[in-house]
Amino acid sequence: MVEETTLNTAIEPAMPPPPYLEPALEQSLRDVGIPPRPLILDRIGAEMRKDEPDFRLLGDLISADVSLAAGLLKTANSAYFGFRSRARTVTQALLMLGLDTASRAVAGLALRKVFLAVPSMERFWDASARVARVSGWLVGRLGVRDGVRPDDAYTFGLFRDCGIPILMKKFPQYANILKEADADPDRVFTEVELAHCPTNHAVVGSLMAQNWWLPGEIGQAIRCHHDAVILAAGPLGISPASARMAALAQLAEFLVQRINGRSATHEWEKLGGTCRQMLQLDGDEVEALLPDAESVVLETIG
Repeated sequence: MVEETTLNTAIEPAMPPPPYLEPALEQSLRDVGIPPRPLILDRIGAEMRKDEPDFRLLGDLISADVSLAAGLLKTANSAYFGFRSRARTVTQALLMLGLDTASRAVAGLALRKVFLAVPSMERFWDASARVARVSGWLVGRLGVRDGVRPDDAYTFGLFRDCGIPILMKKFPQYANILKEADADPDRVFTEVELAHCPTNHAVVGSLMAQNWWLPGEIGQAIRCHHDAVILAAGPLGISPASARMAALAQLAEFLVQRINGRSATHEWEKLGGTCRQMLQLDGDEVEALLPDAESVVLETIG
């Protein structure tokens, strides 16, 4: 079993093991090579459990890793948040962002670091970052519903496909499987993966989310984000927050692909109708989002 820890604020309790996973499958997924939770997340979590977290100490912990410190400063100073003043230290960035948003930003920055050994993934990380940003922006446009805030949608966008680099590293043939799944106009994406692998990126990603102490709703959304039946099932499926995060990210991906002129998948054709219904948007309203979304999509990522 993945270690469970009770935390508050940004790093919430690890979600329970999904009821649909058999023990043998859980063991096989451990064998896939889900990366361990970075020590920095443990240290941040320990400080956040205190009644009065020490922002200066947290700043020192993050500043010990130059890339994490630089990434958090860039996050705080980005146009996405629109603060009037610029953060010049990590402690200032923490105070400006708040521990909730900052801890999720650190988790997202750590995510990319643990997969540095996986080659030729630049386009993947770029697309994930853009989907995450547009997902958070969509909450601002469409409003907070089902408890999903911009930072929830942003975090889910970053981690939605985190199972892909894990499988890329584990299975030499996975790049070709990914191309096949992207090109298939009919089958569910994860079904194509299961035709060639013992698991799929949604299951692997949900277990990684559990191990990294992401909120349970994010793990649920990762597990089911390709399943239109579960997303549309309402109370009989996953939580409303999980379903909404999945729908927002799917819409964000569609907008990103339209604006970039690169649509290499059929996922909007398979899931778009369900997602529009969940978000209460018709086709014209989706098209109307494109002009304003363009600046968010094209914001420089470095």
